[in-house]
Amino acid sequence: MNLAAPFIHRPVATTLLAIGMLLIGIVGYFLLPVAALPNVDFPTLQISASLPGASPETMASNVATPLERQFSLIPGITQMTSVNALGTTSITLQFELGQNITSDFEQVQAAINAASAQLPSNLPAQPTIRQVNPADAPIMILSLSSESLPLDQVDNYADVILSQQVSRIDGVGLVNIGGQQKPAVRIRLDPRKIAARGLQIDNVRAQIVAATTNSPKGSIIGPQRGLTIYANDQILDAAPWNDLVVGYDNGAPVRIRDLGDATPSVENNQIGAWVYPGKANTDPNFIGQQSILLVIFKQPGANVIDTVNKIRATLPKLQANIPPAISIHILMDRTQTISASVEDVKVTLLITIALVVIVIFLFILDVRATLIPSVVIPLALLGACAVMLPLNFSLDNLSLMALTIAVGFVVDDAIVMVEVIWQHIEKSHSPRHWPVPAKSASRFYRFRYR
Repeated sequence: MNLAAPFIHRPVATTLLAIGMLLIGIVGYFLLPVAALPNVDFPTLQISASLPGASPETMASNVATPLERQFSLIPGITQMTSVNALGTTSITLQFELGQNITSDFEQVQAAINAASAQLPSNLPAQPTIRQVNPADAPIMILSLSSESLPLDQVDNYADVILSQQVSRIDGVGLVNIGGQQKPAVRIRLDPRKIAARGLQIDNVRAQIVAATTNSPKGSIIGPQRGLTIYANDQILDAAPWNDLVVGYDNGAPVRIRDLGDATPSVENNQIGAWVYPGKANTDPNFIGQQSILLVIFKQPGANVIDTVNKIRATLPKLQANIPPAISIHILMDRTQTISASVEDVKVTLLITIALVVIVIFLFILDVRATLIPSVVIPLALLGACAVMLPLNFSLDNLSLMALTIAVGFVVDDAIVMVEVIWQHIEKSHSPRHWPVPAKSASRFYRFRYR
């Protein structure tokens, strides 16, 4: 059975099929996602837990160890790593390729529930799970700063408004906040004053925690009607904290201002992000401007360039939703390097095609024969794009490099085909000895021996 015979005997159908493949390839080329490297979706989950004030050793022994003991019972885990810092624990679980991430998520959640009895009772929240790709890098970083507003207010706008609106943009997968400065009240107590009053630090801490708990208040039931008590006993400002009674000394109330002071501050004053505007300053004492960062990651398989363009188009709307005193600047745009590298490979591919066509013409010295590989090369490359789209491939450095190398194979097949046709013509001097229509063979005969 000759595979090429139907295409030779039906030149019109072959031409229409080639045109259809060309059009599908053009559409697939513009729909293919663009990235620096191929998208490899590793089944990886990250579990995070926090306990404010706990040392890394405490987080490792009291939080990470019970969780790791339960995670080790889950089948299919190829790697488990944990990082413990001041008040935080992060455990990364990588599963075997091909596993269902949904079932893995359920098993990890069940393991967290099983370990909850061994975790500290004063955890502010249960450990959280999210899917991550360790090969991903942020596609864009935005910086928010203000000359007049406090940094904690800038952080509030970034957390409540901007991060949520950016997350809704097509192609955006995750938005992290860097240098976060959540507002809080910082209470500083002098242990010597506490001991002089005959109090214990743990008792003072318990009184502080109990004073700001937003617990149910109940209701008042009367003979005629019932009333629900609406009251918020959380202390949000620093001034009322100084008047809080934390104990008694010889019947006299002891307040926080007797033991120290309460000042407005942030949850963690040991982290921060500083932006250096303009050119790097050579002054060693120059520390830049402290800002809040929005670190943006893309969804798996999303087009990086299109996603960044959508974020850029949304920036004026984002700026209109926050006070004018807050400035938004693009700190990093990864598409610049991606576009440059991909465009460089595209130019290399076009130069390769042009050189191949020129070399073929120099050897054959005939324009009509040179048109055969000249038409086959773009048709084969765009046909490959039509196949790459349903297979979830992307236009990246590796795939474009593979297409560049494939040009040689396509040209080689085209030259071999032309050579075989000419050999048949030269041996027989007649088209009846080779399996092509007589009309087509006559054209080749006239073309070679004119």
